[in-house]
Amino acid sequence: MPTSLIPDLDQRLAQATDPLATFRDIVARSRIILGERFTAGDSVEDLVHARSDFVDQILQRAWRHFIAADTDATLVAVGGYGRGELHPASDVDVLILVGAMPTGKIAESIEQLVTFLWDIGLEIGHSVRTLEQCVDAAIADVTIVTNLMESRFLAGNEDQYREMKAATGPDRIWPGDAFFSAKCEEQKARHARFGDTAYNLEPNIKSNPGGLRDIQMIGWVVKRHFRAERLSELLHQGFLTDAEYHALKEGQFHLWKIRFALHLLTGRHDDRLLFEHQRSIARQFGYCDADSNLAVEQFMQDYYRTVMELNRLNEMLLQLFQEAILYQSRPCDIIRINNRFQSCNGYIEASSAAIFARYPIAILELFLILQEHPELKGVRASTIRLIRAHLHLIDDRYRHDIRARSLFLEILRQPQGVSHALQRMHLYGVLAAYIPAFADITGRMQFDLFHVFTVDEHTLILLRNLRRFSVPEFADEFPLCSQVFGQLIKPELLYIAGLFHDIAKGRGGNHAVLGAEDAKAFCKLHDLSDYDAEMVAWIVRNHLLMSMTAQRKDIEDPLIVQEFASLIGDRSRLDYLYLLTVADIRATNPKRWTSWKSSLLNRLYHSTRQTLIRGLESPMGQDELIQAKQAEARRLLNKQGFDSERINRLWIELSLEYFLQNDPEEIAWHGSIILSEKDFSKPRIALRKSVSRGCNEIFIVQNDRKNLFAQCTMLIDQLHLNILEARIQTTDSSIALNSFFVLEVDGQHIDPERNGEIQEILEYGLQESIPEKLNARPLSRRLQQFSSKSEISISQDIKNHHTLLHIKSMDRPGLLSLIASVLVEQGLRLLNAKITTLGAVADDVFTLTDDEGRAIESPVQLEQLTEALLVRLD
Repeated sequence: MPTSLIPDLDQRLAQATDPLATFRDIVARSRIILGERFTAGDSVEDLVHARSDFVDQILQRAWRHFIAADTDATLVAVGGYGRGELHPASDVDVLILVGAMPTGKIAESIEQLVTFLWDIGLEIGHSVRTLEQCVDAAIADVTIVTNLMESRFLAGNEDQYREMKAATGPDRIWPGDAFFSAKCEEQKARHARFGDTAYNLEPNIKSNPGGLRDIQMIGWVVKRHFRAERLSELLHQGFLTDAEYHALKEGQFHLWKIRFALHLLTGRHDDRLLFEHQRSIARQFGYCDADSNLAVEQFMQDYYRTVMELNRLNEMLLQLFQEAILYQSRPCDIIRINNRFQSCNGYIEASSAAIFARYPIAILELFLILQEHPELKGVRASTIRLIRAHLHLIDDRYRHDIRARSLFLEILRQPQGVSHALQRMHLYGVLAAYIPAFADITGRMQFDLFHVFTVDEHTLILLRNLRRFSVPEFADEFPLCSQVFGQLIKPELLYIAGLFHDIAKGRGGNHAVLGAEDAKAFCKLHDLSDYDAEMVAWIVRNHLLMSMTAQRKDIEDPLIVQEFASLIGDRSRLDYLYLLTVADIRATNPKRWTSWKSSLLNRLYHSTRQTLIRGLESPMGQDELIQAKQAEARRLLNKQGFDSERINRLWIELSLEYFLQNDPEEIAWHGSIILSEKDFSKPRIALRKSVSRGCNEIFIVQNDRKNLFAQCTMLIDQLHLNILEARIQTTDSSIALNSFFVLEVDGQHIDPERNGEIQEILEYGLQESIPEKLNARPLSRRLQQFSSKSEISISQDIKNHHTLLHIKSMDRPGLLSLIASVLVEQGLRLLNAKITTLGAVADDVFTLTDDEGRAIESPVQLEQLTEALLVRLD
């Protein structure tokens, strides 16, 4: 039994001259004592019950003070408080049960009581109802009957309380089967609100899948249908094994401990484990940073593993309850599948409890059968339990068994159900047992805004994305991916690469290199040919190559494409890498996938494929490419009525880089705008939707001046547009041509109705004087939780006579403007900016020259540039 928080409570109240102040001081003191005992290491179970007991004492004494003994009313604890579980900031939910709706002095007394409880610092949630109103409300709302089911008598008329319990019991309303069905739908809807995943970046430890609500769900069904007061009674009824019961209780205590710490930390009822709280609680719980794993990442991995196990237990128990409650009178329709498995009412089950002990290979066989029989709805809970109980049989000897190896490859080679099979294998613990390295990434999170899933969840989503490319019904989603996937001879190689691409995260070192070694060993163990094993290892080792090239380099430059094609080597590698890259980016953060990224990858794929077809020994030269672009652009401009002489005069003023960077359609569009004007003392703004690039382009033409580019970027940022790439060109007659490729902050194209507003704001803003300090929007709450030193690296593009400036810095509003202003101060010309945002980090590449158009080679100048940037960025 937990010890009392305030042992001398009655003595202090008896001596009180000001009851309100004394009660308030006692409640405040109780919170301090709770925190001290928690910090000292007292059991969180004791503390949760201790606070409930303390609140009982306060409410009972307050009730006696305000409510006359002969009043026909009863004070009842409901909900979590009814269970006797109160965390430091939990709401204190009570029902005031009355014989008739109170009026006069009784109503006044109840109002005084509730006001008093709020005044002394208790967050009271209360309702006043008659017995009939309780019954009516409970019939109408399963949440209310659940609260009443967990109620406890506190003070007043105990007979009245017993009558309410009987009137709202399962014999009168909400019988066990109806209650179970309603609560299952309620849980399904709650899980959907949280994306049906336990792996949210900032999880709600109460309501997320695998959270405390899932444990309470089990308890509610136990109480309503089985008339049991404790989860331990499920042991005697055969629903839980000892190991499962202890896992359930340990999971509950772990989440209780986190929730208790969270309430103490925030001082309020908030069950969201936000970034700023994750770090604090990790430190409080004694986690320490390691070389390759931050303390907060270790803490969150333990959290995710806990909720994953609770999610598994919840699913298994609810299926057992379903069979016992909803299907108890329905005979099991047995259909034999083979000697080891059968179907019972559409669910696969082991034909005997000893099957896995006698024939462990059947564990993998079960998942293959599910693929081969899509009519099966799932796995019976009793068989799930058998699988989990026999996971220890999946050892090194098992992994080397030719039957197991053949079955696993057969699962990957099936025409349907691959991702579902792997998801189930992971859920039941089979995948981590068969591929031990997968156990290390289970629940592993990366503390940033870029990776929104744990590594294991990300991997399974990636595999689902890959499988989606193979389904004809989804061919319209990613037409090129579906087309390329259909040409693969061995899709299983792509799935293996997907399984292993991030498997070495958290080990230290280059995870792509280490993962490639694991992948190759797996392929050799499974008797794949040397060629196939090397193919898989190459994909894993280079799985970031295409993404980095597309997002950081100028893929319009044939030299860049030639270099990339040389690294790829052949079209088969290109196909595999392209598909994995698209699936990987979409699985890293689905909200960050945009039509712009799709366009970048598609363009790089097509240009690389053409280079490989043409032959690496016969690259397309820059001159040849520029001539082809100019010919098509000229045709388009002539068609609009612009004569070739004027076109030639314009193009003479433009650099070769301009023609390399832009498509013929873009060159023609820019030309039509420039040739239609004579005076650019005022800005000329044009917008269009670029289908080929998957974004919108803002084209700004104005006489060049200092900080023009920085001012443009600041104004665009204040319009809440996301700049993806910027191209800067100044003609020989000092006219600045600034192209900005943008999307809305949610990744969508600009609504055409905003075009007028954008043009007006840019035209007005660019005619205003430049402020000494450009004001940026404030940082979001999430971005404020991350900080790191900026990293700057500089390299030389020898072939193009450019300097490449690579900056990794914390993302923030106005970052691009800040960098541009530093470049102006250093007397440098900015030709191009490739903008990549990886969660909270901006990873940008800038193409520069000096003021005479040459590469910046002076060590002194480069050092000054680096120092100036670091001063401004950090």
